[in-house]
Amino acid sequence: MTGMSAVIIYAGWMLVLTFIYVGYRVGLVLIGRKKANAWTRGQATDDPGFITRAQHAHMNCVENFPIFAALVFAAAFLSKSAVVNDVALYVIILRLAQSIVHLIGTSHWLVFIRANLFVLQLLIYVCIIYRLVA
Repeated sequence: MTGMSAVIIYAGWMLVLTFIYVGYRVGLVLIGRKKANAWTRGQATDDPGFITRAQHAHMNCVENFPIFAALVFAAAFLSKSAVVNDVALYVIILRLAQSIVHLIGTSHWLVFIRANLFVLQLLIYVCIIYRLVA
């Protein structure tokens, strides 16, 4: 897998997560159970846990996507795409796994697993940076 392909897959995954919670909310508006302005940023909602976790998983992706995308584009700019291509599949697998664990629940062990999947991604990013500047 190339780094550019991984960026596209990562972006696609963010859209899937977005459609989960936006689709639910738009549905409620369309059937008249909620007003369109019922969801304001930073306030608690009465959304089901899965919907809230989908939103949080999406926001976690949004927070971390720029790091990966910057490394992919820097590698391409430096003509070192192979550095990212070597690990792109691992980044995507870890990111998907982290989001899926997030969707499943928030028990101690699930959060522990999710945190470790995140740390592995960070370690890959550090390795990419090292290989790009070395």
